[in-house]
Amino acid sequence: MNRSAAMLFALLLALTAAGCATTSSPQLDRAAMRNVTELPQDWEFAYNDEWSPSDAGSALPSVWQTVTLPHTWNRLGEYRIGRTEATDNRQGRGWYRRVIDGADLDPAKRHFIEFDAVGNVADVWLNGQHLGSHSGAFTRFRFELTHGLDFTSDNVLLVRADNSDPQPGSSTQHVIPLLGDFFIHGGIYRPARIISVPHSHIDLTDAGGPGVYAVPSVAADGSAAIAVLVRVEQAQAGQSVQFAALGADGKPVAKTSIALTPGQTEARGNLAVARPRLWNGLEDPYLYRLQATLMDGGRALDRVEKPFGIRSIRFDPDKGFFLNGEALRLRGVSRHQDHLGKGWALTEEDNARDMAIIAEMGANSVRVAHYPQAEQWFDLADRYGMVVWAEVPFVNKVAFGDAPASPELAANARQQMTEMIRQNFNHPSIVTWGIGNEADIDLAFKRLGPKADARPLLRELNALSKREDPSRPTVLADCCEATPGDKADYLPVLTGEADLMGYNRYFGWYYGKVEDLGPHLDMLHARHPDVPLSVSEYGAGGALTQHSGHPEGRPTNVTGRPQPEEFESWLHEQSWPQIRSRDYLWGSWIWNMFDFSSRVRQEGDATDINTKGLVSFDRTIRKDAFFYYKAQWSAAPVVHITSRRFVERTEPVTRIKVYSNATSVDISLNGEPIGSAPCVDRVCTREGVTLVAGENRITASAAFGTERVEDSVSWTLQAP
Repeated sequence: MNRSAAMLFALLLALTAAGCATTSSPQLDRAAMRNVTELPQDWEFAYNDEWSPSDAGSALPSVWQTVTLPHTWNRLGEYRIGRTEATDNRQGRGWYRRVIDGADLDPAKRHFIEFDAVGNVADVWLNGQHLGSHSGAFTRFRFELTHGLDFTSDNVLLVRADNSDPQPGSSTQHVIPLLGDFFIHGGIYRPARIISVPHSHIDLTDAGGPGVYAVPSVAADGSAAIAVLVRVEQAQAGQSVQFAALGADGKPVAKTSIALTPGQTEARGNLAVARPRLWNGLEDPYLYRLQATLMDGGRALDRVEKPFGIRSIRFDPDKGFFLNGEALRLRGVSRHQDHLGKGWALTEEDNARDMAIIAEMGANSVRVAHYPQAEQWFDLADRYGMVVWAEVPFVNKVAFGDAPASPELAANARQQMTEMIRQNFNHPSIVTWGIGNEADIDLAFKRLGPKADARPLLRELNALSKREDPSRPTVLADCCEATPGDKADYLPVLTGEADLMGYNRYFGWYYGKVEDLGPHLDMLHARHPDVPLSVSEYGAGGALTQHSGHPEGRPTNVTGRPQPEEFESWLHEQSWPQIRSRDYLWGSWIWNMFDFSSRVRQEGDATDINTKGLVSFDRTIRKDAFFYYKAQWSAAPVVHITSRRFVERTEPVTRIKVYSNATSVDISLNGEPIGSAPCVDRVCTREGVTLVAGENRITASAAFGTERVEDSVSWTLQAP
């Protein structure tokens, strides 16, 4: 079985086994055990910004449409000039209704409704009783249903999802993010389920977390210690928690038991593994499983299993990132979670495909910008061996005017930070918690005054992160320190507000010359010698249908049209060598892996789309720049002729450029060899090629051992 097939097989197995609870063990008391009931079907939806809960509860059946989760009403982004009926950018309140048959639920248990995410503010009612609200579009939350259930009849669950545009006085005015270059989609856009547990159980009120947490550490002799925390609800006399670390074969490699006292809410223990197999990124993403079982005497009441990895991480301001004591240069991409025509309502297959495309290109890291993404995404990163920068959605600004963050907004930021960390704590792929992205950009460009300083809230989030998880450093992405252009003289320096720093830098695109990127980074490294630095964003727009035969150094309309694909490729050719040659950088992330929706963008050949992706919004087209990085990063043979979509030509003499990780490529025109092109830093160029009138067939091929890889394109030379 080859590596791709093996990875797909492992992925399918993992998807089949997905979920936080394991109920297959014969040790469990099946009458008392935890049950998980997924709720993808039988939802009804209606968008109405004026309804009250009673209006929604009494609405006629004809106003509802049947939908399946995940669901969003929003569709944003079109590859055309101007919007059509395909766009739905409504921001307001959508309502969901579902009937739950109480006879299907055990009255001896407690029952919780769990939503993996609702955009942006969610309110939930059961049989007209308000269960609670949750503010924040990206993290899991739960409400208890038990006391409002009729166990003999139908129960009506009502959910209001509110993605109103954040403005002073709006329902979202205190919910981060207040602003960003991405669209907040409304709806129950990730799965939902009912979790039924005995009265004594592993805690379900732990900020959406699993209630089970592992902190591995590796000693100098190679052994590992695993500190375990399990949070428990309604512990009784005679109960205990059993911990076990299971290998990939399901057999325990370490186990222990902790007795509980009545009312005890936390159980802590330690497991020792003498010769652990380390989670080692792409080379060996080995996972253990932490199994926590709540025991009542000899009877098992509840069990939760979570994957985890044993590994060590370290960041050095001069030498970069170290995984398990070995230097590992992080070469990565950023990823938004939307898809053309689907918005944020992605399936498991959508997420798996996205990760497979990233892996195909040869990346070893993902920045999940600018918010926590589906837990399945982090599961995929664990299994692929991707190193992850996770991030709370504190973006652009702290207030609408010249003022500090309101107490309500600061509380919401703390809530979302806590939820992100607890819900994703056990993922070995995550090596740093992001506390913000360009949180001062509105202040930098004088859209806000000096009182709107992001630093107080950043300091709160930094301290909170360290309390929740001392094992991982924090990171912050900066937009503006020392970049060209007129900025506010009261702009604060953010470097140092987190343990690590990322710089979003667009030399050659928004400002400056592309060759200034490296010297700029050297200046920042000299200015902040004790802070590990990275390039958290770099890139350029690339339209699929706009082209140039002479893109080098030519300015494009960076906030409009056109944005030729060739310029995007050229800028990456100039940027990556500068980043690669600076060993002090612990990582870099291309902006962006995929085109994504943004209502502020009317650029290139698209509407409401940020075109900086290496792959199209619908994932059907890999742009030329994708293959530049595949040739740079991947071990797979690459031969890719660029400008393949630049079909209609008017200049008879042209250049043929190929991205390849061969030493040279052989080129033919209309079946006749015209010579070879040496590949200099994976770019192979043949100048002065004369096209014939009409169709021209260009072929490039290269030998990789005994295998020959070939690529062909057709261009048509028109009359001048």
